[in-house]
Amino acid sequence: GFRDQLQDVAAVLHTAPHLCREQLLRAAAHQFRQGDVQHWWHPPVGRGVRTKFSDDFLWLPLVAARYVHTTGDTGVLDEQVHYIEGRPLRPEEESYYDLPQRSDARGSLYEHCTRAIENGMTVGAHGLPLMGCGDWNDGMNLVGIGGKGESVWLAFFTYHVLEQFADIARSRNDAAFADRCMDFATQLRHNIETQAWDGEWYKRAYFDNGAPLGSHVNPECQIDAIPQSWSVLSGAGRLDRSRQAMESVDKRLVRRDERLIQLFDPPFDKSDLNPGYIKGYLPGVRENGGQYTHAAIWTTMAYAHLGDAQRAWELFNYINPVNHGDSLKAITTYQVEPYVVSADVYTVPGHEGRGGWTWYTGSAGWMYRLITESLLGLRLEVDRLSFSPVLPRDWDGFTLHYRYRETFYHITINATAGKTKVARVMLDNAEVPDLTIPLADDRHDHHAEVFMGD
Repeated sequence: GFRDQLQDVAAVLHTAPHLCREQLLRAAAHQFRQGDVQHWWHPPVGRGVRTKFSDDFLWLPLVAARYVHTTGDTGVLDEQVHYIEGRPLRPEEESYYDLPQRSDARGSLYEHCTRAIENGMTVGAHGLPLMGCGDWNDGMNLVGIGGKGESVWLAFFTYHVLEQFADIARSRNDAAFADRCMDFATQLRHNIETQAWDGEWYKRAYFDNGAPLGSHVNPECQIDAIPQSWSVLSGAGRLDRSRQAMESVDKRLVRRDERLIQLFDPPFDKSDLNPGYIKGYLPGVRENGGQYTHAAIWTTMAYAHLGDAQRAWELFNYINPVNHGDSLKAITTYQVEPYVVSADVYTVPGHEGRGGWTWYTGSAGWMYRLITESLLGLRLEVDRLSFSPVLPRDWDGFTLHYRYRETFYHITINATAGKTKVARVMLDNAEVPDLTIPLADDRHDHHAEVFMGD
């Protein structure tokens, strides 16, 4: 999967950054000259599916930007990769399966990324990105199949991609493209606030006919978690509205009795709404109103990003698979392995809390990022490590052993209740003025202390 494997390798930048570099180039080799990509393919031949999915190709510039910002490896952007060639999708086609040919044309990874972004700069009647045959939620494949439907989640996501990649463009002295990115991002942010706010949360999408989805006026799927979470994670949402939206998520989608977080509610069942094949799942199963763990992690990340440590850790404890195996009752309810992440957890009556699709999920990489980045606050920028932890009030700190290439750093975080900023950093008994830990691969063990304060 194009988007799935890029998200996976984004999680290994601390431990195996070379895997991320390799996957960026591998993914770019499955991009059509028009900027869209194969949704998935079968190696080694490369036969796969061309679709009208609207988010796949945008993961390439986002993960490329994350890789460069984290490792400092700007050379990857100059790597030359061939495009692929295939017939365009017909207007009535959602997808087709074929073996594309390698194009004679090639471009740098940077050019592949800019081509992907340009392909995504399309909007509908509300000024929001076109949804195509689905965005992140593949099951909503009919919302925008006619070419007019729009995705609110995709607006937030595109904003984030544009903001991150604009920094890359500026670093390459491509001011014109950086400005184009930010101009489009500014327009999206305006259109989100004027067209996508539903009163207590953000809508999910607009159908081809202009009818809303994820609104209080809908009989089903009145509120969807992912536009609320990404209003926070992207930084595009107005802060007061994002906070209100996340309160609505807590009220409407967090099911404390079953210890899970729904993707949306109510599930699709008997209404006239026809979003796509998602309606083929039983209400409360998989994406259709169950917990889709991928999205539940984004919800938890959003609370952490807002500094809401209590709720972030409460929800993390819900989605942590280990906690589904700590009693006989939990084991008999969950019914799947408690040592791997489950793609979904059911809310269908009679099976509440039952897990599904273990081993086969993009949630695992995001779970790792939730723990290391959102909760423990770890940030790597080339050769400097910084922290912005969001910890429970009863923690007095934690210790981690961090490997930078072939060198270990033994780091103790000293926390003070309610204090969220780093006040002092010591490395090998010497104070570090810029409050980060400088990293050097000298193969000597190092000891650091980070003190939280005002």
